[in-house]
Amino acid sequence: MRRCLYLLLIWCVPILLMAQMPRYDKMSPLLRQLARQQTALSRGDVGRSVAKTQATVCAFVKTTDPNALTDYGCQVLAHVGQIYIASIPMESLTALSLDARVLRLEARQGNSITTDQMATHINALPAYEGRNLPQAYTGQGVVVGLMDIGFDLTHPTFYSRDTTEYRISRFWDMLSADTIGSPLYVGRDYAGREALLTYAHSRDGLDQTHGTHTAGIAVGSGYDSPYRGVAPDADICLVSNAVTEDVVYIDSADYYKYTFATDALGFKYMFDYARQVDKPCVLSFSEGSSQDFFGYDLLYYEMLDSLVGPGRIIVAAAGNNGHYKSWFRKPAGVESMGTFLYSDKSSVMFVLKSASDFSLRVVTYGEHNDTTLVPMSEVLLQPDSVLTLPGVTLGAYPSCYVPEELCYDVVLTGQSPLGGSPRLSAEVVGSEADVEFWRVTGSLIEDALNPLLCAGEYVGSIHSPGSAPCVICVGATIHRDSILNVNGQWMVSKAGETGMRTYYSSVGPTYDGRTKPDVMAPGSNVISSYSSYYLETHPDANDIAWDVAHFDFQGRTYPWNSNSGTSMSCPAVAGAIALWLQAKPDLTPTQAMDVIRRTSRHPDATLDYPNNHYGYGEIDVYRGLLDILGVDQIREVSAVHTAARVAFSGGTLSITLDEPLTAPARLRLYNMSGRLVKTTALSAGQCVFTIPLGHLPAGIYAVQLDGPASVSGSSLVRL
Repeated sequence: MRRCLYLLLIWCVPILLMAQMPRYDKMSPLLRQLARQQTALSRGDVGRSVAKTQATVCAFVKTTDPNALTDYGCQVLAHVGQIYIASIPMESLTALSLDARVLRLEARQGNSITTDQMATHINALPAYEGRNLPQAYTGQGVVVGLMDIGFDLTHPTFYSRDTTEYRISRFWDMLSADTIGSPLYVGRDYAGREALLTYAHSRDGLDQTHGTHTAGIAVGSGYDSPYRGVAPDADICLVSNAVTEDVVYIDSADYYKYTFATDALGFKYMFDYARQVDKPCVLSFSEGSSQDFFGYDLLYYEMLDSLVGPGRIIVAAAGNNGHYKSWFRKPAGVESMGTFLYSDKSSVMFVLKSASDFSLRVVTYGEHNDTTLVPMSEVLLQPDSVLTLPGVTLGAYPSCYVPEELCYDVVLTGQSPLGGSPRLSAEVVGSEADVEFWRVTGSLIEDALNPLLCAGEYVGSIHSPGSAPCVICVGATIHRDSILNVNGQWMVSKAGETGMRTYYSSVGPTYDGRTKPDVMAPGSNVISSYSSYYLETHPDANDIAWDVAHFDFQGRTYPWNSNSGTSMSCPAVAGAIALWLQAKPDLTPTQAMDVIRRTSRHPDATLDYPNNHYGYGEIDVYRGLLDILGVDQIREVSAVHTAARVAFSGGTLSITLDEPLTAPARLRLYNMSGRLVKTTALSAGQCVFTIPLGHLPAGIYAVQLDGPASVSGSSLVRL
């Protein structure tokens, strides 16, 4: 009887284990994914489950007892201390994770790309390492400012990596209700570690988290994770401004205090702080709105132009409207051209522009196909050039760019969703007129009701202020199309081909015909910091499903979250420029654009650059540093880096090789003006060479080595 009970117990153990959920907190993302698949298979298709049990995964296992591996059929491949490399049967992952002797399981595929790879894609790793550079570049001595919403000031990524230093120096919350005695126009600012950590989060921080994510991309230290920002040692200055999502926090009496001008005050605030501490500064702005022909942005752009200069640079997001048809042109000689319109709201808006008279035809499709035909000459006859008809409002004004051209803001209204049922079309009519159509809200769609109304191109969707001439405008590329979330679910968001522009990244030209964006950076599935207060208040929000990890710090739970948009690519470029400012503190926006022009990667080799999809291409931090330091200007210096270790100490330059030279080599030393200041021979058979250079003035020099492959190439050294 005892033996039967024992056998019955052994028989039940696998069933009990199968019923238990894996300990996902012990597993790395890839293993969580595999464990979830095995759990799903074991509960479903038995045939597939049996087939899958033959598969294994090579992983790291930290365990207090190596028998835990052999007990579950694992093959130990190697080990150091408690860390084992093992081949693990897929069917054993759950059991291993539940075993108390197993502390951690970890596996990661080489081509799995997360935000810890941001530095790889924009080629920043050599800058951090100081590889063939006179020093490491991490943003130290540079202010990075971000104006955004939803800041968690307590997130450990805003400390130094060892958490000994708190790196946010100033914070202006424009929505702060604590305004008594504040010298600022709206809200209040806070300075110093104690005041900032006591305030804890922006006023909108319980409901918003966008700024926490963008700031982490630009300047996050990463804390105890691979999710490090591009400039992890930069000084941080933040402004929490007001956007449409923040209306609930604004008293109706103060509503109009929050405009583009208020945003310009935010930019100035951050630049003023940088000036006070005598540091260069780059600002990141991942917000924006539609461009216009009325001239709403002209003074805004002038103000921004007055703020930037040597050591003062603004970077802004291009916008996420690249997947919308935004423009079409009906040329003279063509009688009509149009499109169907749709909006999930009760209105759509667009702008028509022409130097000639024409008409607008709006059709609501139903039993009678109700048609409204409006000559633009009739609009001009109205008081203030505004005509209001049932469901249609038009306002006329001259273009701020070409006054001879008249623009017409058109708003169509109806039931929500507009253009769903009944269908709705807009058509410009008049063979003598050359007319342009610019989308503001809603979508241009096609419909079988009238296949001829299919106009629309994917152009002209850049947001303001990224459209400003003095602002560096950033679009988004994609290097990852999925992530594994904190619950072990595989989340897919494929927005284009790897390494290429995302379909949503807004495209140029600007309304006045300039090429934008200026540069690209990874923007899809970028993992960065998220607000602990947002997580606490909205644990079931849709975006929380994209959290990849949660961790505790000083009594709070913090997320790392995957998010997508040009909002993510913008702070990446700001962080890159922070590294450039560390190398050249007086770098101007024009000079930064010149560096971008000379050094950016061209993702699509079939295009000419710059263009309205990629600008000058994807930013390359390291090549940009080499350009700024002048190495790319010295034609005698190779673009290939030497494998030799080059160092300077005590007045002596040392060249160290892993193996003796197989043939003689030559060393040439250039100053940054390109003048040859030293040449010497390196004899075969030696591994270490020393060259006295104490007579040369201090500065950065380029070292060129010519000889066998083991030594040939260039490096930089600071004397």
